[in-house]
Amino acid sequence: MSIEARNDQGAGSAPQGRKLLRLEVRNAETPIERKPGWIKTRAKMGPEYTELKGLVKREGLHTVCEEAGCPNIYECWEDREATFLIGGEQCTRRCDFCQIDTGKPADLDRDEPRRVAESVQQMGLRYSTITGVARDDLEDGGAWLYAETVRRIHDACQGTGVELLIPDFNGVPKLLAEVFESRPEVLAHNLETVPRIFKRIRPAFRYQRSLDVITAAREDGLVTKSNLILGMGETPDEVTAALQDLHEAGCDIITITQYLRPSPRHHPVERWVKPEEFVEHSDTARALGFAGVMAGPLVRSSYRAGRLYAQAMAHHGRQISPDLAHLAQEGSASQEASSLISRLASAR
Repeated sequence: MSIEARNDQGAGSAPQGRKLLRLEVRNAETPIERKPGWIKTRAKMGPEYTELKGLVKREGLHTVCEEAGCPNIYECWEDREATFLIGGEQCTRRCDFCQIDTGKPADLDRDEPRRVAESVQQMGLRYSTITGVARDDLEDGGAWLYAETVRRIHDACQGTGVELLIPDFNGVPKLLAEVFESRPEVLAHNLETVPRIFKRIRPAFRYQRSLDVITAAREDGLVTKSNLILGMGETPDEVTAALQDLHEAGCDIITITQYLRPSPRHHPVERWVKPEEFVEHSDTARALGFAGVMAGPLVRSSYRAGRLYAQAMAHHGRQISPDLAHLAQEGSASQEASSLISRLASAR
């Protein structure tokens, strides 16, 4: 699940009373788009989901799954997988697809890693994804915070896999090394889009630098992962080229998703990608040699993350820790494009 998961059709006003950026004013001139019929999900509340929902409410726990209104919460929680956001509610960078507010972050909360680990333990998670905001205001860019959160979860929950979705830390080797040393099961850094529109969509990031982060993680022996969001102006051929770049950079796992616009001040949806195109991109990724692939309109970067990690380990002939053997069990993936096409066909 990426932070763009929620489609909030609220007013195009800026957060915290700040003035709208020129780009946001221009974006807001385009009304929120009507979603096609294939972009919908069913609320299927099984026993594991119901138990987790009650626990989260009772203990006052916070997950991105709930707070971002992720459409996949029912399926992921049923499999005891959840995502947490660290570093605060303000990001020092602005991407044109992301619902996280840009501004001056609060002071670093050094107790946050302990609390996140405690939440993971209380929820009895099988697999946890940790993502966060960019903290360019900090000398280490938040590297300690990301690494310490992984360490705390591993110490408290030996049967829980940890996927760490990081910013680029400006590509500083020392900061990346600190994060890599925490040894998450998967190190993720999302490329998100193609070179031609990258600067417009992610002005504080660099396409090649993001690829270099993935290469550095792979060279350090970590399982690597990235994500592409479609519908922001790219072409299918450009998606294929980006997949080639990611594979050559050492990316093991790829997720591919449809952009859903969080608010009028965000980038307009350029196109609605049909499920059949997602299948084509998935086939391309597998042909290139990716170890784990998940593509579909409502797939998010943390969707079925434990299963994808297990697939990647098997692809490389590497053993999963006995504590994490449960991740190798096959599970559902209702948002995968091929599953979606089958459901649409049976509904006709």
